[in-house]
Amino acid sequence: MDSITHVEEGDTDQIVVSASHGGVSSGGFASEHRLGAVFFNDAGVGKENAGIAALEMLEGLGVAAGTVDNDSAKIGDARDHWENGVVSHLNETARAAGFREGLPLQEAIASVYGVKTS
Repeated sequence: MDSITHVEEGDTDQIVVSASHGGVSSGGFASEHRLGAVFFNDAGVGKENAGIAALEMLEGLGVAAGTVDNDSAKIGDARDHWENGVVSHLNETARAAGFREGLPLQEAIASVYGVKTS
């Protein structure tokens, strides 16, 4: 989804690729429903790690969360995240699930969930 504001009850337990930044407000929207995993854009990380603050918030809920590098995918464009995003940051829950930084997002999801991505 291009914006995490579109997350809804039907997304519970799903892998959500959001093109929103990974800041506090995005973490709030992602926290409304128990997602299986969620990925954001790191927005260049920013001052005091503001662009990845959602990862820690979701860690507290036991939700695997990560970001893609803002140089690999356009903020606001979920298709670009899916097709070109490279994982840049992860919370501990995501690492424990098997996600790794530096992998293309599709490959990272496929390796953890054993799903075909193309």
